[in-house]
Amino acid sequence: MIAVISQWLSDNGISQVNLELVTTLVGSLCIFVICAISYYLAKHQFLRLVQKVVIHSSNTWDDLFLEHDVFKRVALTSPYIVLLFLVPIFTLEDTLYRQFLLTLAKIAICFQVARSISSLLNVIKSIYERKASERYLPLNSTLQVIKLLVYLIATILSISYVLDRSPFYLLSGIGALTAVLLLVFQDTIKGLVASIQISANKMVAPGDWIEIPQYGADGDVLEIGLSTVKVQNFDRTVTTVPTYALISGSFKNWRDMLNSGGRRIKRALHIDISSIDFYNQEQIEELKKIRLLAPYLQVKAAELEAHAEQHNLTATDINSRQLTNIGTFRAYIEAYLKQHEKVHKNMTCMVRQLPATAAGLPLELYFFSNDQNWVNYEKIQADIFDHLFAMAKLFDIRLFQHPSGKDWQAFHQS
Repeated sequence: MIAVISQWLSDNGISQVNLELVTTLVGSLCIFVICAISYYLAKHQFLRLVQKVVIHSSNTWDDLFLEHDVFKRVALTSPYIVLLFLVPIFTLEDTLYRQFLLTLAKIAICFQVARSISSLLNVIKSIYERKASERYLPLNSTLQVIKLLVYLIATILSISYVLDRSPFYLLSGIGALTAVLLLVFQDTIKGLVASIQISANKMVAPGDWIEIPQYGADGDVLEIGLSTVKVQNFDRTVTTVPTYALISGSFKNWRDMLNSGGRRIKRALHIDISSIDFYNQEQIEELKKIRLLAPYLQVKAAELEAHAEQHNLTATDINSRQLTNIGTFRAYIEAYLKQHEKVHKNMTCMVRQLPATAAGLPLELYFFSNDQNWVNYEKIQADIFDHLFAMAKLFDIRLFQHPSGKDWQAFHQS
């Protein structure tokens, strides 16, 4: 074809001096026009047809091919393939210009194929995320490694086209650069090893709530990548954590808590020790009006009576066993928690005393709510302690707090 163009130009008065240049320009114009037509047909005709077929299809997997631009990237390979076939037809032989266009076409095809494969891998990832019941397979990291290899192969082929050497010639020299490659890709290698260990040990998966204080991460795992793990914190910010840090350090995973159906509440009431005292009979009778305490008081009354009879003691004897306000208050809290509709009935529920401190006697509540929603969890916790703060006065118990300005003012006035 280039000979025909050259002959036609010569017949139409183009001098031999300018014939080669004009022939090259005309040939380039033909190449450009045909490539532009192929681009138009691929993007505006073929892709529209494919889109209509996909939309009317009952399958869902083909929607992913459209969403991740697989069809688009494959279709846009056609202009470069056309360019590769047209260059020998519309350019002069043994010219640097022809070699340049051929090399450019081959490099473009390599990277366009690499981009198409990358999109296809994204489709595989999306299908896995939709269908997988468990997400411990390190698919994201594996796909990233495959993408890296694909682009590495495309780069090696491109260099071989530029140097006009076999790709195996270039690969033979990579052995000498192994140490350099290991240094350059050390984070990638460590991330791949880490992702495999994370998957094998089922340490974390996308969707888990994890907490890594040293990196300021506290939220849901969005993605486990080859080099980083993305965590969306509860303030909607995103923290990126090195993948290798999950196996080289420690982190907290709340997955089992979420799967258990309960969420722990562990908080203490600090009792003023000077307010701890015995109850007299009149006070006990008053406490019997509290419905939740009736079973406890009945059992304790029988125990105290049996103890007094066994040791020939009266109820008012100093040596006899007596009810304390702290013990009765603890029993009331236990009864209150066990009947509460928001407290998990099949998980640990207890009230215990901790060693006394300068801030009083800690009375720790340890139980689980049956609602794991953060907002509801905080509301349940607040409602329970609101009630207990108010009830403490009925048991003649003072809750400890450090003196405030008003306390000091009342002290000086007295």
